[in-house]
Amino acid sequence: MTKTSTAPVLSVRELNRATLDRQLLLRRSALSATDAVSHLVGLQAQNVKPPYYALAARLDGFAPEDLSAPMAAREVVRIVTMRSTIHTHTADDCLTLRPLVQAARDRELHAFRAGLAGVDLDRLASISRELVEAEPRTMKQLREALLAEWPDADPQALSIAARCRLPLVQVTPRGLWGRSGQVALTTAEHWLGRPAEPVPAPDATVLRYLAAFGPASVKDMQTWAGLTRLREVFERLRPRLATFRDESGVELFDLPDAPRPDADTPAPPRLLPEFDNLLLSHADRSRVVSPDYKGRTWQGNQAYCTLLVDGFVEGVWRLEETRDEAVITIEPFGRLSRGARAEVVAEAERTLAVLGGAPSHDVRFGTVVRG
Repeated sequence: MTKTSTAPVLSVRELNRATLDRQLLLRRSALSATDAVSHLVGLQAQNVKPPYYALAARLDGFAPEDLSAPMAAREVVRIVTMRSTIHTHTADDCLTLRPLVQAARDRELHAFRAGLAGVDLDRLASISRELVEAEPRTMKQLREALLAEWPDADPQALSIAARCRLPLVQVTPRGLWGRSGQVALTTAEHWLGRPAEPVPAPDATVLRYLAAFGPASVKDMQTWAGLTRLREVFERLRPRLATFRDESGVELFDLPDAPRPDADTPAPPRLLPEFDNLLLSHADRSRVVSPDYKGRTWQGNQAYCTLLVDGFVEGVWRLEETRDEAVITIEPFGRLSRGARAEVVAEAERTLAVLGGAPSHDVRFGTVVRG
């Protein structure tokens, strides 16, 4: 009998409650915005508003300035890290996590090698660094400058190569609540005034991932980080970890003293942004998304903000504002009980109080996904 077959089984609901607890979604946390970004090992931030929505769902007393202020002070930055997507990270994590995922950014370039024929990537990185450290550049400006050096190369491939080879951060005011500008880039080292760390061993990041997303499998961690070959890291850490199985028999690892609440622990409704890391950080997402609703939170290239009810995705929502009114429209995927509907409305009203800048607020049930 293998060790895996004798490990305790965690049900889907037990995994759900454990993950929600780590994600600060069972009850709002008193952490500061910066400490929450650190604990969560970053927030997915393809657009400007999602990190603010994510923290409004997780933190008690959160106000948008709580994230804007440390971003303006360069304590928090926007940079491409895990899964080749933009994340909001603390400055410390920016300088350690980006080197950790550099190998994945190098592999990403393989898909663009035809458009980079004859391009010296070391020279491209050197030229790009000089340009963006002289003054922040838009991707268009960087692309045009690189085309002058390699006129036969594919323009998009040149700019992607610069982004992959260098740790480029989006400088403020991009990312600031209510004041966001166009994307302009410089290096993390230049923006933060200190060098990047050497490529770290992944062990500490595995432990932090489990603290924020566990219990989890090796594939879960690899999905979150966009890295491969992490099995040997988990095996090295095995003596320090607890092990479980999910209902399909997949081995899960966890920190021994991490919270694993009872399956019946109440989980209040939460309004999450599109692409919240809760929904993207496991190979098996059934702990948060029912198979019946898989794929319902996006349509084509359009992703929707998601509604959690009893800890699981149960609908989508959007916030629309005019000068006079801020409105949240909610579209449940199924019928909500009267009690659940009232709780959802209360959560939406709380979200409007934090994020809605107009003098009048309203919560409506209607169509969000356009078919």
